[in-house]
This record gives sequence, C-alpha cells and structure tokens, in this order.
Amino acid sequence: MRARFQAILLFISAFLIPISVMGQMGPQTLDQTLGGSRNNVSTMERDWLVAGRVKTVKGYPVRGAVVTISSPSNTATHILASDTDGEFKYQFAMIAEEINRFIVILTVKKKGFQTTHAYVDFGQSSDSHWIPLTMHEVQAEDPEQLTEADLIAGMVPTLKQLGPSDGLAAKSAKDYNKGVAEFLDQHQYDRAIPLLDKVFVKNPSCLACQTMLGLAELDWHAWDNARDTFAKAVNTTLKDRSIGRPEPLVAYGTWLSWQGDAEEAAPYFLEAIKLAPKNALAVQEFGRSLMVTQQFDPARDYLKKAIDAGAGPEGHLLYIKSCIGSGHTDEAIDEMNRLLAGRDAKSMPLRVREVWVSLQDRKKLEATYLKPKQLKGHVHLDFLKNPPADLVNGLEPAKDQSQLPSILDGAGGKILEMTQNFPNTISSEAIHQEKLSIKGQLRGSQDQTFRYLCMLPTRSWGPAFKEYRADSAGSESQPRGTNDGFMLTKGFTSAALMFHPIYRAESTFRYLGQQKVNGQDTFVVAFAQIPGKAHLVGNFQSGQTSLTTFTQGLAWIDTSTYRIIRLHTELLRPLPELRLEKETMNINFNEVHFKQSKQALWLPGQVTVTIDWDGKVLRNTHAYSDFKIFNVDAFEKIGSPKGVADTSKVDPQSKVTQ
Repeated sequence: MRARFQAILLFISAFLIPISVMGQMGPQTLDQTLGGSRNNVSTMERDWLVAGRVKTVKGYPVRGAVVTISSPSNTATHILASDTDGEFKYQFAMIAEEINRFIVILTVKKKGFQTTHAYVDFGQSSDSHWIPLTMHEVQAEDPEQLTEADLIAGMVPTLKQLGPSDGLAAKSAKDYNKGVAEFLDQHQYDRAIPLLDKVFVKNPSCLACQTMLGLAELDWHAWDNARDTFAKAVNTTLKDRSIGRPEPLVAYGTWLSWQGDAEEAAPYFLEAIKLAPKNALAVQEFGRSLMVTQQFDPARDYLKKAIDAGAGPEGHLLYIKSCIGSGHTDEAIDEMNRLLAGRDAKSMPLRVREVWVSLQDRKKLEATYLKPKQLKGHVHLDFLKNPPADLVNGLEPAKDQSQLPSILDGAGGKILEMTQNFPNTISSEAIHQEKLSIKGQLRGSQDQTFRYLCMLPTRSWGPAFKEYRADSAGSESQPRGTNDGFMLTKGFTSAALMFHPIYRAESTFRYLGQQKVNGQDTFVVAFAQIPGKAHLVGNFQSGQTSLTTFTQGLAWIDTSTYRIIRLHTELLRPLPELRLEKETMNINFNEVHFKQSKQALWLPGQVTVTIDWDGKVLRNTHAYSDFKIFNVDAFEKIGSPKGVADTSKVDPQSKVTQ
C-alpha cells in the first residue's frame, strides 16, 4: 500500500469569471418633478453572475437538469435548465445599498438522480464563482461501503459539545449550537449551513466546527461543498498536527472510498489513527480499506481492535467478513453467533442477513470445493499439470518458470491500463443458441440480436465490468428462450480480469511454453482459481438452486504486446449437485478502434459457451461488432422494460454467468 498523501485541490472557487459592474461611470441621476420641485436620487446597481456546470460522479455533463437559484438577498427564485454541456448561468442585478453580503442557494433536480444542493457565499465581492454541482444517481446503497448515515452518526458525538479548547470562541457557541440543532434535530439545512459557515469563518482554527459544517453539507447532498470543506480541514490538520483532529481525515478518507479510491483513502484513516488510536470509526474504516485491497489478515487484526474500541454492528460484520476472507471460518461463525445472541438471522436487518448468507455460502463452498468427495465416473481435469492435448498442439514447452513473473506483469499491466482508461462502449451482439443431444444432434436453435453496453464501475474489491443488453430504447433486455430449454450466458468482458494485479493472488498460474495462434507467437499460461479467495466467480443456476463456479484454463498472450488474444476456461470441478458435468468457454479477443478516440481496446469478438448438463448439451455463440463509445447521457437510465420479468428472479432451465 502506498502510504502517501496527494495534494487536495479545492475547486469551488477555482475559476473566476470577470463580470462588469453596472454604474462604474458614476451614479445614475433620476430627475423627478413632484409638485414643481426637483429631487436628485443616486443609486448604484451591482451585478452577480451565478454560473456553473452540472455533472455526474464520472464527470459527464447532465443536460436538462432543473436548477433553482434563490438568494436571501432577493425574494425572487429563478429556475433554469442546464444546457447540453451541463452548464447554466443567471445574472442577478440588485441595488448595492440593499445588501452587504450576497449568498445563493442552488437546488438541482433530474429524474434518476438524487436532488443536489450548493451554498455559495460571494461576500461583498462581485467576482463570480464557477459552481460545480455533482449529481449522484438514485441507486441502492453499496453494502460494502460505510453509509452516509453511519458516517454522520459515528462522528457527531465528539463534535456536538465544543469549547475554547476546540478553537470555538464563547461568543460563537450560541450560533454553533443553534446550527447543530437545525442540522441534526430539525434537518433545516438552509438554516443550519449558513450558521455553521458563519461560525467557521469567525473561528478558522476550529476544525471540529468545520467538520460539522461538512457533515451538514453532506447530509444535504451538497456534495461539492462537503468535499471542499473536508479537504480544507484535512490540509490544516496535515499542516499543523498540534491542532489536528481525526474526524476530517476519516470524513475525507470515506469520501475517497465512495469514489472507489480505497488505496488513496487508507493513508487518511491511518493518519487519523495516529491522532486518536482508539477512534473506533477510524480503525474500522482502515480495516475496511485493507479488505478492499484484499489484505484480509491485517484487516482482521484492525477490525478486532475496532470492536475493542466500541465499534457498532458494522464493525462486527466487517470483522466476520475479514475472517471469511482470511480463511478463519470457525472464527467468523463464533462472531456471528455472538452478534445474533440467539436471535434468528432471518429476522435481522438486511445487512446482517447478507453477511449471514455469505457465511453459509462459505460453509457450502468449503464442503463443495475444499473438501470434495471422490466422484466415480468423473474425469478430473487439471490444466496446471496436464492441459488437454488438443489445446496445446505444437506447443514449445517451457524449460522452467523463470519467465512467469514477467509474463504476468506484462499481461497484468495491459489489463490495468485498460481498466484505468476504459470508456463506456456499445456494440452489436448477435447470439446463436443451440440445443443438442448428448451425441451432438441439433434439437433446436434460435438467433437474436441486441445492443450490448459495457461500463466499468469500480467495485469495492476491485474493477469489474457491468454489462447490459439493451433494446432500441435503451431499456435492459434479455434473450428469450430460457423457458424453452435454451441457455442464458453473459459477462465475458470480465473474464480476463483474473490477470489484473489486484486479482492475481486469487489464482494459481503456470507457464507452459510458446505456441503459434493464427500466425502470432504467444505465451501459453495455465491458471486455476482458488476457491475461497476468488471474487471473479461464475454462477450456475438451475431452477431455484444455484452454485458458485470456479474456473481453470489457458490464456494465450501475445509475446510482443502482452495482450491476451484468447482464453479457454473449464470448470474447476463438475457440479453433480446440479447435474452439471462440463462448462467450456472460448473467447477470442479482437483489437477495437473507435472514431472518437485514438485509444484501441482488446475486447471479446467471438465467444462460445458449451455446457453438458442433465444429459443434454447447450451451446451459445456470441459475436460482437460495430463498437462505439457512448456517453451516459445516451442511456441515462437502464431498467427492466415493461412486461419483462427480471431474469435473476425467474426459474430458467439453466443460466450461466461469468
């Protein structure tokens, strides 16, 4: 882990837009004749330009967002719509004598997104701020992340009662207490935030005041305000640790974790622990960051310390998961029993039930894979020791394993590079589905086409592609035919991710030698996933029963570019529980170029999946073409189309996912 800090850039006032001040040529003179007398009245009008940009978390512009701008200095409310670049602007003009401080409150709404806010204090200056407004999509909370509610609940107890020793002057205590009450008790953010901001301006060394302001902004979904408030407090702490506090470090680290930057977040949690070794939330979140980077053993140690320091149920659940990840299943069971204290797990909150289910899955996995029964009549494949002869025909065997580390580094580097720069892609997918007899006779077939969308959100444990099939309207769609005995297969872009550096420890690799594939010189590497460690697992579902599947196979890696050009996978072992004898997947990767970008990607071009299940053979062939880069604006919301059931909840004859 890189224990380092990056400079925190503050954006809320990074770009100043010069605007003209009306009346600079001198006061306007109004001549009025009342009853024959002449009165001279002088006024000065000043302008304030309120301008900014609405964007998604990934930085894409949000067009058509409704931006409401109000100001305590002006009774009028102005409603605008963001343009195609997500930008908006409105110019206020007011009599200078009527205000001594210009403040605006912005509220932004868009279907499919959470309502977003911003509070901007121009002070007495007429300089304009370029206001960034980040919108978050409406979606279920990530169970792997600390929730906003838990962050706030874990931090406010040490921030509620402050005094001079915390940098809060006695004359500001009344405003602070009132602001805290408006925030925590009344949830009147438009009252709380100006009060807390006023307190911080008067008490700049009160980092606890500043952190409470950031929490109020966060709860109000003033995302950009909150980020900058936490960042300023962190910079002050790192500059002068004598006045530093752990809370802003934990808040900023959590913010980075929400953005998928667990490795960057960890040093902030560690620095918070240095300031307050028994801060349960700091220790807990550092443990979580270690789990994200798959360091389960040290995570387990820190999470045990978090529990000893008074961590709540979330800390206990994380500790259970760290025990599972580090292979201490019995310890995880004991901790779960202590947490349940005799209560039925099915009656517990969803988060507890999810971890309980994962523990049951672990026990089932150990029974299936780690302690397998000897199965009569089943041929055990071992790609590491004895790969199928037809796949390695013409192979020039390796003399030793000395080249393996450099090959894995080369291939992993290419995968890492792709995941760091992967754009949202859309392609045409043609699926040919077949039902065959055990002797290979065709019993039925069908063809379907879809638009195939591929994105790369960052999961808590590492990158994993999110893949959709969409109809012409952009709504999620699925192949027909599962109820007629055809097979549903998906998720092929993620197959090569097992070579990503963060996932490499989850598989065993062996260098077999060199082989020509379609005229290309390739390194041939055998691999086998390790049950209990691998996250990039498959799933086979038949009726109401499903089992996790692990794979083994071969990868052909170009000797000059280290690009993976072909993958062949098979089951690590048969699953007689589901009558699944064999599952084979072949992926040929093609170099894809885009008109909008010079970047080239290696993506699946053709995929064939074949299973031997319940006395029959099912085969799906997928062909991908016409790749394009797309902006999320083109598909702002992908949901199940009307009248089509979610296939994850129905009972298909068979369903395979990678």
